[in-house]
Amino acid sequence: MGNNRVFVIGVGMTTFEKPGARDGWDYPAMAKESGTKAIADAGISFDQIDEAHVGYVYGGSTSGQRAVYELGMTGIPITNVNNNCSTGSTALFLAARSIRGGLAECALALGFEKMQPGSLSTDGLSDREPPLKRHIQAEAELFEFAAPAAPWMFGAAGLEHMQRYGTTPEHFAKIGEKNHRHSVNNPYAQFQDEYTLEEIQGAKMIYAPAELTRLQCSPTSDGSAAVIVASEAFVDKHNLSAQAVEIVGQAMVTDLESTFADKSAITIVGADMSRHAARSVYDQAQLGPDDIDVIELHDCFSVNELLTYEALGLCGEGDGGKLIDAGDTTYGGRWVVNPSGGLISKGHPLGATGLAQASELTWQLRGTADRRQVLGAKAALQHNIGLGGAVVVTAYRPAER
Repeated sequence: MGNNRVFVIGVGMTTFEKPGARDGWDYPAMAKESGTKAIADAGISFDQIDEAHVGYVYGGSTSGQRAVYELGMTGIPITNVNNNCSTGSTALFLAARSIRGGLAECALALGFEKMQPGSLSTDGLSDREPPLKRHIQAEAELFEFAAPAAPWMFGAAGLEHMQRYGTTPEHFAKIGEKNHRHSVNNPYAQFQDEYTLEEIQGAKMIYAPAELTRLQCSPTSDGSAAVIVASEAFVDKHNLSAQAVEIVGQAMVTDLESTFADKSAITIVGADMSRHAARSVYDQAQLGPDDIDVIELHDCFSVNELLTYEALGLCGEGDGGKLIDAGDTTYGGRWVVNPSGGLISKGHPLGATGLAQASELTWQLRGTADRRQVLGAKAALQHNIGLGGAVVVTAYRPAER
């Protein structure tokens, strides 16, 4: 693999909205909005883009082409990406690899999702094995199955954490309170309301054994986000260094033998994948957890945010609750985690989520995140996970540093 430097030069996203809230809003229009914003942010034209990688989970083959054609039709290679909830960051991973390997000078990663209300649905293919069947069966051997599957899988992992380490349901509820509070300052967020801890705890119960309530769960969402990456030569040629943010480390990790061998719900929902990816990224970037200022991580459920604190090395195994009690993951603490409001409050259109995370961190490192700004942010970390499974972790630093 090549070692060319990779820079984010343009980002853009739509607001994330409740499915169907914007009448007639289809994925080509979503993609046009986010892609046009990213191109304008980069200060380039579409015909300078060498290739595009387009992520979505729900949609027909070549929907990526249909989306990109709203921006231009220049014959460039366009790939369609589906990697469950890590789809957007997988598209970014592929675009960055092309730059790093010298196969392209400028590449677009675009993601979108047009979803149905309610819990995540399957693809409707009843004549073949669901890709998560093995994961669900393995977890059902540890904790009694409950529908819908996603909150049960993560909720049971939270229950396991409580049994092992003495974590309490209040720790998970505090994460929901924090992320909703952060979202008040994010005009792109699906929800922009602040709740008390008591309101979080008193919301509709979704998985009772872990006391996981609706306000600790990410919603289904419509929306799109886009990121443009480029080589160092492209950045220099077009005088983009002042706005460019470098990807200083990036790794994708899929399921390991430990996913099933450990007989642990925490591992089944991806903690080991996240841990391995984070270690690789820290090594590439020559950074450690204490060097990071701001983090966007995959809080599909409040439980997973706490599990990810530990997987990213922000604390020791079992100590995630201590970070929460100390206020270490919000403004004024050691890190600001999910200043955007995270998936819980910003929303979770699967194909766009990873690229929205990347957009937020780009704004943070440029110092243009408005009321969400983490003062003095010099290094950022992104974590995006999809069960089945894939984790993408990415580290960023400003080009001018």
